[in-house]
Amino acid sequence: MALARQLLSLGSALRHTSRLARYTVTSQPTRHYADMAFTFASPGDVFYNKAKVNQVDVPSMSGSFGILPDHVPTLGVLKPGVVTVFEDDGAKKFFVSSGSITINDDSSVQILAEEAHPVESLDASAIRDGLAKAQQDLSAASTDAAKAEAQIALECYEALQKALE
Repeated sequence: MALARQLLSLGSALRHTSRLARYTVTSQPTRHYADMAFTFASPGDVFYNKAKVNQVDVPSMSGSFGILPDHVPTLGVLKPGVVTVFEDDGAKKFFVSSGSITINDDSSVQILAEEAHPVESLDASAIRDGLAKAQQDLSAASTDAAKAEAQIALECYEALQKALE
């Protein structure tokens, strides 16, 4: 008789457990987005406006990272470097000077760049000249403010030169 009671109470416990498991599984929000709506703009240009892309690689102050659909929501600050956008027909590269990136819960991504240009439109000789001038300006800087400005210019030109490689 005691064994029968234990079996009945075990069956009852299993029913409650399965109801709890079913409730837990169905009550949790899920994210299943196959597409990533991508918006990328600077003050002078809109490169993408809610376009479907496969992946975006960005240079951020905390390190470069790639973004795929279902990426964890994130806010970030862009550093000078190359943003690579992967579409069905290939990859496009853009140089950004700085900006912000927002990755939302619905898999949409927004990049707002201070300045952005397609890498193929960059002028290699102008970059070399700018890099040389930035190095001279840094050497000649006498105040902390002038040194900081020259250092920022130098880092930008170094990133531009690297983008051409």
